[in-house]
Amino acid sequence: MTHTLLTGGTGILGQALQVRLHRMDRSFRATSRSPPAGDGTEWVAVDLTDGTGIEAALDSVDVVIHCATAPRGDTEAVDVDGTERLLEAARNSGVSNFLYVSIVGIEDIPYSYYQKKLEAERLVEASEVPTTLLRATQFHQFLDELLGTLSRLPLWPVPTKLQLQPIDVGEVADVVCEHATAEPNGRVPDVGGPDVMTLGEIANSYRDARGLRRPIVRLPVPGSVASAFRAGNATRPDRAVGTVTWDEWLDERYGAV
Repeated sequence: MTHTLLTGGTGILGQALQVRLHRMDRSFRATSRSPPAGDGTEWVAVDLTDGTGIEAALDSVDVVIHCATAPRGDTEAVDVDGTERLLEAARNSGVSNFLYVSIVGIEDIPYSYYQKKLEAERLVEASEVPTTLLRATQFHQFLDELLGTLSRLPLWPVPTKLQLQPIDVGEVADVVCEHATAEPNGRVPDVGGPDVMTLGEIANSYRDARGLRRPIVRLPVPGSVASAFRAGNATRPDRAVGTVTWDEWLDERYGAV
């Protein structure tokens, strides 16, 4: 039986993967810096910034699903150095497939977090460990959190022209599980949500779903990062394989839009 290690088990994608791995009756353990207790999952405390717990986590593991990331923390230490540590330990343990989950468009958007994810991708692809690399567009939950920070403001300053492609995290988790096999798949096709939308459209739907009446004010954002998002570099309209729309997700989360 294939035994799987899931890093970042408490994250948005990690939680969705846990549900599916349990449903599939897959043998797996999950990692976190501070594992929860009593939830039916086998947990190992792992700190990717210093390597604590990595060897124990990889004991008897065939497949690694690497979702751990630190977009708001020390990205260099977690996403780059931590991935390198994990790859080295996976090589020593004889892992047959190291699946790394990344983000669409990171080579074309000079955002510091994305640049670190790109470094991690290159480490994965250059590793002696057999690997699989999957990129996805933006999770609905991420946009929900982003717009939630605006919900108490009297008006919402929004860079309305940015283009995004929201996707259901469960659909990404389904694709991850398809490729989390004993055989590596290399770089697999990206996955994107069903619709490319501007952030203005996304914010309007969110505001309506929440029953709010705050005015949305266009916020012009200069610079190469915003320009890249406006150009649609974070989207893959040719890979619109998701089926759950942003409005459908909002309806499920907050009630009828």
